[in-house]
Amino acid sequence: MRSHIIKAHLALFAGHVIYAANHFIAKDIMPEKVNPNALVIFRVVGAGLLFWGIKFFIKEKVAKKDFFKLALCGLFGASMNQLSFFHGLNLTSPIDTSIIMTSAPTVVFIMSVIVLKERVTGAKLLGLSIGALGAISLIWYGQVSENNSSFLGNLFIFINVLFYSLYQVIVKPLMRTYHFITIISWVFLFGFIFVIPFGLKEVFYNTNYSAFDLNTNMAIAYIIVFTTFFTFLFNIYGLRQVSPAVAGSYSYVQPAVSFIIVLILSFVFHNDIYNKDIDFVKIISCFLVIIGVYLISKKPKGG
Repeated sequence: MRSHIIKAHLALFAGHVIYAANHFIAKDIMPEKVNPNALVIFRVVGAGLLFWGIKFFIKEKVAKKDFFKLALCGLFGASMNQLSFFHGLNLTSPIDTSIIMTSAPTVVFIMSVIVLKERVTGAKLLGLSIGALGAISLIWYGQVSENNSSFLGNLFIFINVLFYSLYQVIVKPLMRTYHFITIISWVFLFGFIFVIPFGLKEVFYNTNYSAFDLNTNMAIAYIIVFTTFFTFLFNIYGLRQVSPAVAGSYSYVQPAVSFIIVLILSFVFHNDIYNKDIDFVKIISCFLVIIGVYLISKKPKGG
């Protein structure tokens, strides 16, 4: 059992490292090469085919009563969250994106209070207030700053966090019944159905495929194989072993990895396009969110 817990933590850590790198890789090809809606279609279709390729070898039926929950998971975890994420990333900076993603455990806690009636302690209420202050400050800062931040982009990223946190709360009970490959395969099938109205036209009529080069194709492949296929596998595997709050706490990894990537771009490749995105307000906002999540996640003495 302990080995499964360790593997779950390693999977969650790896998933957020991949995701942090994705902020820069996806940002580099939008919107000049690929529209956010088209990129979501590529992502959902590509990863969905990979998941169903594995599902072919797992003979497991889903009860009719659970299809509605799987449809909700597809809506919140594979369509609306991705649409809001890529539109947000298209408008704002990878640094802002990674910091706002750290608010996920706070959002999961709020939903647990509403849906699961989790008890609210003084420490958790304080943590919620501090974390909310950090997230709201960063979103607001996007409206007044002169760097690559964007109020609308940051708001879209936060909406993505809301959708994905709701997905984590809904999908957790299904883990007790079905193999995680079964769950994620149906999630992506329903997700594809929901994104068709938004992205199908963009894929066939508004994407300039003649402008694609090797870097573009590699970026899309990374988004499909690593950012989607592996991270969803890692996340859903981790959720089988730990709570949604613990899984969400690994979002702390993203700002650290993003800062490291900025340093690499600045000093190794002499590219300082994102260097100006790291400033005092963002660092303070990041620490406020992390402190808030720590207080929310901390178990009370004797609890």
